Amino acid sequence: MTDLPGFGRMNPKDRGGPHDYLYPDAGSGPVSAGPTPSQTLGPFFAYGLTPGAYGYPLPEIHSNDLAGPAVAGSRITVEGQVFDAAGVPVHDAMVEILQADGQGAYAERPRNDGFTGYGRFGTGSEGPGGDKRFLFRTIKPGATEPGAAPFIAAILTMRGLLNHCITRIYFPEDALAQDPVLAAVPEERRRTLIAEAIGPGHYRFDIRMRGERETVFFDV
Repeated sequence: MTDLPGFGRMNPKDRGGPHDYLYPDAGSGPVSAGPTPSQTLGPFFAYGLTPGAYGYPLPEIHSNDLAGPAVAGSRITVEGQVFDAAGVPVHDAMVEILQADGQGAYAERPRNDGFTGYGRFGTGSEGPGGDKRFLFRTIKPGATEPGAAPFIAAILTMRGLLNHCITRIYFPEDALAQDPVLAAVPEERRRTLIAEAIGPGHYRFDIRMRGERETVFFDV
């Protein structure tokens, strides 16, 4: 599933135990009726949608590995963190990605080669140094239309959001100047959509909700 060391390991101080950081008065008052999950902003999706990242003993509905060994293309890994308005890593966000294959074609129906084109991961897994992050293993996408640069669409769901946020991940080695979507973004903010190469076939892409380097999100 993933190669983050904290994946699938329950930390009772963080998941499944007392959530003092969310409910400081939970033990000081009587139990009372409250809002149901459908009436709040969450996060209630971890248990059913991204259980492995939080140590829940449940099967994953969708994987963070988008391409089986039979899929043609250059293998890449994309990882990163989600930062809130204060610059603090968010440990209970859900990141989904959607992409074309190496020839620029989307998986519109199940394929025999094992390419899904879709992945899902929670940010509760531990990366190097114990930080919380997401990670996807896939292939480098091809351009989906003439003049466009290859990209991966990323969808973010997290507490405090009534609607998910959508952004794009571009790659620094590609010709980006003619991409019509990137060209529509103010020049000084385009860098928030370009992943950082941190090794051969290995990229880092952080999502920042606010601040000087706030990620560009698209209204689609």
